[in-house]
Amino acid sequence: MQPHLIKRIWLVIREPLDAWLMLFLGLVFLLSLLVLYSASNQSFYKIDNKLIYTFLSLVIMWLLARARPQVVMNFAPPIYLFGLILLLLVHFKGITVNGSTRWLSIGVTRIQPSEIMKIALPMMLAWYFQKFELSIRWWHYGVGALLMIIPGALVLKQPDLGTATLIMAAGFFVLFFAGLSWKIIIGGIVAGAAALPIVWPLLHDYQRKRVLTLIDPMTDPLGAGYHIIQSMIAIGSGGPFGKGWLKGTQTHLDYIPERTTDFIFAVYSEEFGMIGNILLVVLYLLIISRGLMITARAPTLYGRLMAGSITLSFFVYAFVNMGMVSGILPVVGVPLPFVSYGGTATVTLFVGMGMLMGIANQRK
Repeated sequence: MQPHLIKRIWLVIREPLDAWLMLFLGLVFLLSLLVLYSASNQSFYKIDNKLIYTFLSLVIMWLLARARPQVVMNFAPPIYLFGLILLLLVHFKGITVNGSTRWLSIGVTRIQPSEIMKIALPMMLAWYFQKFELSIRWWHYGVGALLMIIPGALVLKQPDLGTATLIMAAGFFVLFFAGLSWKIIIGGIVAGAAALPIVWPLLHDYQRKRVLTLIDPMTDPLGAGYHIIQSMIAIGSGGPFGKGWLKGTQTHLDYIPERTTDFIFAVYSEEFGMIGNILLVVLYLLIISRGLMITARAPTLYGRLMAGSITLSFFVYAFVNMGMVSGILPVVGVPLPFVSYGGTATVTLFVGMGMLMGIANQRK
């Protein structure tokens, strides 16, 4: 192949992509391969699967980065309805694993429809507020809240508190950037706190146990508290510089549960220590900072709402995962973005990054 043709192909591939976002995402991805290889007991099976899902996700991200946000926006209502239909199908024909019905089988693989709603819901809300951009009234926020509560309730019924929290957070960020009053936000927080005695009996037994375990993990060290205790031991034993790659004792003696998915941060902390944690947090903050820059420069209301929701949802992803693994938040089953093993979550995250790049290109 001639050099000028290779250069031309490279320019076509590179043109819609945001260089800074790609740099930060690439560094996180390299770290994820290292820690996943160790967490999976040096197995290439999950590495291969992650590479396949990442390649497919990059293709989708590139297509979305090239697409005009106004065109993508028109697909918001059908995607939202499609996501609701899938959530209903989960209720009737879903696959149950560990007491939770969250997946649908589609032949060769299975998908988690709730992941789709992490993108579908903010798209729908951003489309809705863009439609009424010049005449937004208080009742528009009520309709937006209803659009947010319906999928959130369906996911809670699975039950999946972690994903429901992320979906509701993504929707709330759209309402926030659309101009929701601080009085309503503070009033909602106060009302939510006041409703805790009413909500507590409605929680599932495992959800109440997780909250109580957060307060004192030693009340059930071999049961509900086991996850938190072992992950905290792993994080603490890493020290400033870690035990070294592939040398984590908590990891390789099988003390850390779900170590390739929800608790992969404990593996990373044990082997790379505080210095590694700082590096990962800095990379996450750089991704968030770039996303907020794109949000501030977005030329349309839809672009600002979507970019802001995607960016702050990414922050919630990372904060909740690190918080639950560190023992400062309840265990709710949230993966570490771009690091944890999981196909549907990987695709969802890269879809969000592709939309961010498309919004950035709109300004260009």
